[in-house]
Amino acid sequence: MRRRHSQRVCANSSSRDWSLFLGSFRRLVLTGLSVVSLILILASCHHSSVEPVTVTLLDPGWPDQEFSDWRDHEVAQFTRETGIQVKLLPAPETALDQLSLWRKLLESGPDAPDVYAIDVIWPAILADYFVDLKPYLAQDTAADFPWLVSNDTVNGRLVAVPYHADAGLLFYRTDLLRKYGYRSPPETWDQLEKMAARIQIGERAAGHTDFWGFVWQGAAAEGLTCNALEWQASEGGGRIIEEDGTISVNNRQAIRAWDRAARWVGSISPPGVVAYREWDALNVWRAGNAAFMRNWPTSFIVSRSEGSSIRSRFAVTLLPKGQLGHAGALGGASLSVSRYSRHPKEAVALVRYLCRRDVQLARSRITSQPPTIPGLYQDPAALKANPHFALLEQLFHEGLVTRPSTVTGKRYTEVSEAYFSAVHSVLTREKPTAKAAADLERKLIQITGMRIRVLGPAGQSGRNASETRR
Repeated sequence: MRRRHSQRVCANSSSRDWSLFLGSFRRLVLTGLSVVSLILILASCHHSSVEPVTVTLLDPGWPDQEFSDWRDHEVAQFTRETGIQVKLLPAPETALDQLSLWRKLLESGPDAPDVYAIDVIWPAILADYFVDLKPYLAQDTAADFPWLVSNDTVNGRLVAVPYHADAGLLFYRTDLLRKYGYRSPPETWDQLEKMAARIQIGERAAGHTDFWGFVWQGAAAEGLTCNALEWQASEGGGRIIEEDGTISVNNRQAIRAWDRAARWVGSISPPGVVAYREWDALNVWRAGNAAFMRNWPTSFIVSRSEGSSIRSRFAVTLLPKGQLGHAGALGGASLSVSRYSRHPKEAVALVRYLCRRDVQLARSRITSQPPTIPGLYQDPAALKANPHFALLEQLFHEGLVTRPSTVTGKRYTEVSEAYFSAVHSVLTREKPTAKAAADLERKLIQITGMRIRVLGPAGQSGRNASETRR
């Protein structure tokens, strides 16, 4: 009995020991699996952390193959220098469509792209969506044109960094000027009109029936705001809305400038010019079907490309002057970082790189895109590739006219649309010029609540009607 009991006790003891062993073993196995799982998770996290960061860039650029190829080269070089990948996103052609898309994307929050190229007229409109870059890039902007940096500063915040500059210029056919006995391009708008008419008559008589004297941007869009502002500002017709917040557009000089342009439609300019945007004018020009063209500096690269009929037969100069002198509308773009960016550090690095002195210099030599740093306009290689840079620098110091985007802030889009719609109604003969100007003045008062300034001859302030707001 005692032996059987002893055996049972031993058996029970062995059973308990075995159970304890199995339990301990299971715990060890489970713990081991947990450790293995943790190691795998950490390894996975470590692996993902060393994967290249991808920054998204929304930059319409210039829709030309040579320009696109160079931008791809820049982005690839940035990746080689930093290890940061860049994804370029497509964008619509027109400024208004771009602005609409930018807003929708920025409103999407964390899913928005990281870096945006913004038009010079957008900083105040989009400022709330962007990071203040002053703590990161203030030193980088020290060499830029001060007025570009000022344009990108909203309520003390540097919401963008100058990327490239632009201004309206006149392109002209050197071979045709020689053919018709002209030693230099037109100095005034009246000279342009006469020269364009004479060359057009001569070329059509020689069988070139599709030839026109002058092409420009007449569609009811932002391009027309730039063109019309150049016409009226050169004559002393003001800036639509002045820097002091007074509406000046309804004046004799502006009305005379619009009238003159309306006279061009169907005479020295195609009837369809009232629907032309930048590329419409450029296509007519590079096909050899125009003597003169108003466009932006980057048109130079397209005009000299292999597919151009006039690649070695043109030059560029300042737009003709009026009573007050030359006037070229400021264009260009800056780069901003979304405040929702998942990769703000890398986004700032991309902005710094694309705006860097050596990168801008190389870009200007290849693509004719004007830099934002004054000293680069004296670079021998840049000047050799772009002789018109000397004139551009002159224009940037004297004769540049800015659209009233800073003074009107978030209301600028409405102001510009009212302005180009009024001018377009004159070009298409829908409204008499004086009525279009008066109606526009009333519309601008409704949009902005600002007061009126009456301009005298050549842009001088006449009777100031700002106290009698109407």
